[in-house]
Parts: sequence; structure tokens; C-alpha cells
Amino acid sequence: MTESAILQSELQSRRNIKQAVRICSALRRTPPKSKRDLKNYIKAFLGINVPDKKICSEHNRPMDYIWHTFSADFPSLREKSRGSRETKNADCIVWANRAGGKTELAAVATLLDCIFKPNCRVRILGGSAEQSSRMYEYLTQFLRFGFEEFLAGPVLKGRCRFANNSSVEVLTQSATSVRGRHMQKLRCDEVELFDESVFAAAKFTTQSTANLVAAMELISTMHRPYGLMQKIIASAPQIGTPVFKWCVWEVIEKCTDRNCSQCPLWTDCLGKARTADGYLKIDDCITQMRRASRAGFEAEMLCKRPSLENVVFDEFDPDVHVQPVDYEPNLPLYRALDFGFVNPFVCLWIQVDAAGVVRVIDEYVRSRVTIEVHAAEIKKRTPVAEEQIAATFCDPAGAGVNDVTGTSAVRELRERGIVTRFRRSGILEGIELIRRAIRSGDGKISLVISPRCPRLIEAMRCYHYPDSGSTAAELPLKDGVYDHPIDALRYFFINQKQTPKTTTRRY
Repeated sequence: MTESAILQSELQSRRNIKQAVRICSALRRTPPKSKRDLKNYIKAFLGINVPDKKICSEHNRPMDYIWHTFSADFPSLREKSRGSRETKNADCIVWANRAGGKTELAAVATLLDCIFKPNCRVRILGGSAEQSSRMYEYLTQFLRFGFEEFLAGPVLKGRCRFANNSSVEVLTQSATSVRGRHMQKLRCDEVELFDESVFAAAKFTTQSTANLVAAMELISTMHRPYGLMQKIIASAPQIGTPVFKWCVWEVIEKCTDRNCSQCPLWTDCLGKARTADGYLKIDDCITQMRRASRAGFEAEMLCKRPSLENVVFDEFDPDVHVQPVDYEPNLPLYRALDFGFVNPFVCLWIQVDAAGVVRVIDEYVRSRVTIEVHAAEIKKRTPVAEEQIAATFCDPAGAGVNDVTGTSAVRELRERGIVTRFRRSGILEGIELIRRAIRSGDGKISLVISPRCPRLIEAMRCYHYPDSGSTAAELPLKDGVYDHPIDALRYFFINQKQTPKTTTRRY
């Protein structure tokens, strides 16, 4: 090849490179038009192959979360998302396993927001300063993949601004940092570690604009059955917040050359990894499983029920103890009350069958109304006349005279035709009776709860000891939420088992 030909070839090669760079830059600036386009965009420009296979029937694909958060601000794309037309905001919950890519994917979503959504203010709030900085660190790494051209200035330690007036800032885990802020997107990472006062303040920070839909994204594993994440998940159906859940099987690498019968993961895997398409190394998962307790592995990696280490009724199993039991006219009917005003007032309707099985058939839980209102509702819900009630057991403290009203809850109920009984006892005595009903020493189960009692069921799962100290030496936590339904159930067991010592008093 002549020198001239070589020179022409080099020039053409340079022109091709320049053209490729221009094409690449143009594609980088082109918003994806479909879920597949979005997946390909992330893979091409960030080098991340977001898992997009649904392995567990009740779970989601990690790609489902990315599509939800990206498409929320594009009406033409939002119409392709199921249920999006009814959604007034872009809130969502991400419940996923450790090493499930939650933080990295949230950083991807943040980058996409800032590139393709002008004037979008994104704020990152982690359960700790380290957690917040981790998501921001992912973001700053992504910017080095050719996205520097979108910036409007230098990348600072905790914030950066884009040429289209979008911005990202890291917030600290304090109410002062959160209050007074207004943003379109708030990404809360590792919510389980949040201070509840900070979380409460954060709820009021997001605001929509003409072109941007407000979104508060709550991202975490679920460590504790009584923690903040559990409360968030439990309330999601009532407020219509979508939950994107995935576990280790949605993000594990495809298994191609292992003997299933000899694999330590087989009991949980059952061949799921054969169809997986993730990135998490199988050997790493095996190592983590061997390091952890069974309860820890189920909570952190399989996204099953959290560890029950600190839970009072760790043997309570909704699959066993929650059954559709209804009022049976041939059985005696009891009621059990726990008094409250700011904290909830609770009434349980209970029957005991011939085999000694305690059947909780209904519940009433309400705050901030008078005894008069409670009494009317109790009588309305009771399926028999008052004289047919076997007994109504209550908190002994209800007999105490109120300094303001000059009367007591017990007396007020009696004036409205509801006669109560009570027996003084220790908390641990009642807890032990409930435990025995959940499962006795010989394995017998003598407690079932109707699905009509969601607050009691939740309390049975979440009633716990304080996080610090020895559980054996401490009473359960009086949190004002879970303790009240449990207290009502305790009063039933204490009084029903000790009928001769039950007291009826007149006032």
C-alpha cells in the first residue's frame, strides 16, 4: 500500500471515529421510547445489564422498577405501564435482597431523571450518611462514562447540577435537613434504618410540576418484622403504592454447570437459578448462606419474613393461626377490652370451642373518640344481646377515676349497659398463656384468629422486646401500636383461665 493510500485510510478511519462519536453522543441524548430501549440504553452507556426475568411468581423484575420511575414523567410511556393512569404520583416501594442492586439501580434512575427531565430536583436520603453517599458515589461514577457533557459545573462532594437545570443533592438523616426542602424526586435508601421522625418529615417534601410527577421512593431490605419497612409494606395496599419486590433468584447469575443435588442452595433454589439472568455470583451466595443464620438468610436474601429474634410470639404463623372463623351461636361469646384515647381503644370478640380452641372472630380498634362512641360501636357489632354475653374482660386500670371527668371507663361502660370484669396480673403471666395457646409443649395449637382482625394479626407478628438488652430480662416494648391489641388478648386469657378470681364491680 502506497504512502498516499495509507494516509487516506487513516483520514477515513478518523472520520469514521468522529462520526461514531457523534452518533454515540446523539444516542446518549435520545430518550428511550420503550422498556426494551431503556434496558438497552443502560447496558450500552452504563455497562449494566439490568435483570429482567421474573423468577418467583410473587416477585417483580428489577427492570420493572427502573421502567416505573423513568416512564412516570412521560405520558406516552406511562400509558404502557399497567395502572399508571390511575396513579396521581410516582411513589413506589422497593423491597429487595442484600446485594440485589437496589442502591445502584436507584443511582441509575437518578441519572436518567437528570438527563432526560429538565428542572428535576432529585434528593438522596439514606438511612445513614454512608448509605446516602453510596448512591451518590454510584452516580458520580456513571457521569465518567461520557455524561460529563450534561453537567453545568463541577461535581461537588454532596451535590451536582446539570445544564438542563436538574440537580442532585444528598440530605443528612435529620429532620432539620429534610424540613423546608421541596423536590420532585426523593429517593430514600435503606429505609429500615431511618429515624421515624425524619421519615415523617420527608413525607411532605415532594412536589409535582407541570411536567414532572412527584415521587417518594422507599428502598430497603426488611430486617425486622416490627420495623419501619414492615409498616410501610403493610400500608401500601391501602394507599395504592406499588411495591417492587425481588430476591436473590431475580439477580443471581444463570447456573449452567453445577450438580443441583450437591448444591447447598438447592433447598431454596429448586432449579430457579437455571433460568436466572442476573449478576450475583452463585459462590458468593453460597458463602453468605453459610455465614448467616437461617432466619437471617431468609430475611436478607430470600425476602421472606424477617428475623424473629426479638419478637415475643416467634411461633405465631399466619398460615396456621389465621383461619376464617365466624360467630358460632352454640358457643359462649366473650369480649376483651383495652382502653385508650390517643393510643387505640381495642375490643376483641372471642369464643372458645369444645376442644378448648380460642377463636378470635372480630376486632374493633379506634383512637380519639369517647367511651360513649366506643360503647355504641361495640353493642352494634356484638351479634347477641348484652345479657347473652358470657363476660367482657378489661384492663384493671379502666376502674381508675379520671381527675378531669370524675368517673372511670368501667363506670361509663356500665352506665351504657356493658358490664366489665377484670383481674389484676403481671404482663408476663398473660404472655405465657398466649404462647401456650399458640403452641403448647406437646405441639397443640389452641388459638386461631379471623382474617377480620388485621390489627391483632399484625400485633401478633410485630410485638417485640426493646432492641437493646437481654430479651429474657425485659418486658415487651410499649410502643402504643402493637401492645394494645395484645393487651386486650392478655386480659381475655388471664380472666377466662381464672374465672373464680374474676371481679365484677359496681360504680
